[in-house]
Amino acid sequence: MNKNLIQFIIEEERHIPGATGDFTDLLGDITIACKKIAHAVNKGALIGVLGSAGSENIQGETQKKLDVITNDIFIAENEWGGHLAAMASEEMDEIYPIPAKYPKGKYLLTFDPLDGSSNIDVNISVGTIFSILRCPEGVTNPTAADFMQPGTKQVCAGYALYGPSTMLVITTGNGVNGFTLDNDIGEFMLTHPKMMIPADTQEFAINMSNRRYWEEPVQRYVEECVKGKDGGREKNFNMRWVASMVAEVHRILTRGGIFMYPFDTKEPGKAGKLRLMYEANPMSFIVEQAGGMCSTGRERIMELQPNGLHQRVPVILGSKNEVERVVGYHKGA
Repeated sequence: MNKNLIQFIIEEERHIPGATGDFTDLLGDITIACKKIAHAVNKGALIGVLGSAGSENIQGETQKKLDVITNDIFIAENEWGGHLAAMASEEMDEIYPIPAKYPKGKYLLTFDPLDGSSNIDVNISVGTIFSILRCPEGVTNPTAADFMQPGTKQVCAGYALYGPSTMLVITTGNGVNGFTLDNDIGEFMLTHPKMMIPADTQEFAINMSNRRYWEEPVQRYVEECVKGKDGGREKNFNMRWVASMVAEVHRILTRGGIFMYPFDTKEPGKAGKLRLMYEANPMSFIVEQAGGMCSTGRERIMELQPNGLHQRVPVILGSKNEVERVVGYHKGA
């Protein structure tokens, strides 16, 4: 029998002593939110949700209408179930405590409701990224400090990809599994069990327009990839760049590759482009569970101690042998 997502999670939970089903119910709520977001994204211009919302998020980025809509959907579907103590979103300045009228649970949820939203108006794949943490023992009214847990503390991480088909890819620390939304029955069905990233690759993804701002180790690595066999590498490389992290990571999970948003001097005050809590940590958990590697170039991302809800970090992730090469260049420098 082809399992749906909830059947799969229930079977996984049966192997955990003391499991209550609370986590399964939380994933069920997240799944409903992703289905609703998929519907909004697919309707696009038909229901007037494309274009700018005329506002900015905490990072000073212009919000799309769908950024605001999808954030509201994610909160509405997850605030009432009694599984969460609080939430944090890339689109909100502060954490979102569960309202007093709802029961509180033992988990914390962080999310980027619509990753890659700058692509939405040109109909390129976008997605949702989420991460589940445990609320510290004895805490009933969490603050931002309670979210400051390294990526190694994640209970679950996942993303939804809104592309030609809608997919949900998750890990609970026991490998990575992909589920495809069957619109006929409204269920996410297991279609990509035990996803693994090949250790070697011939594809790299990076925003080449920032080349002049990169540090020497990244300059060196990309130069070698561009020259390929003519520059001393044993193979030629192809370059990809979608500017949607979900789409980039999904490609790497499917056929390998390396994705880089490294530190650069374009905006020296920012340590990186991507957010540790909403993008780097959950994607690192998924990539590592699929046999890949994730680093800032100098440190394992999942071991970083967060210092703020919207902290940015450099990200280099994907096929293990290529990431190790880039990390080695940083160490040599």
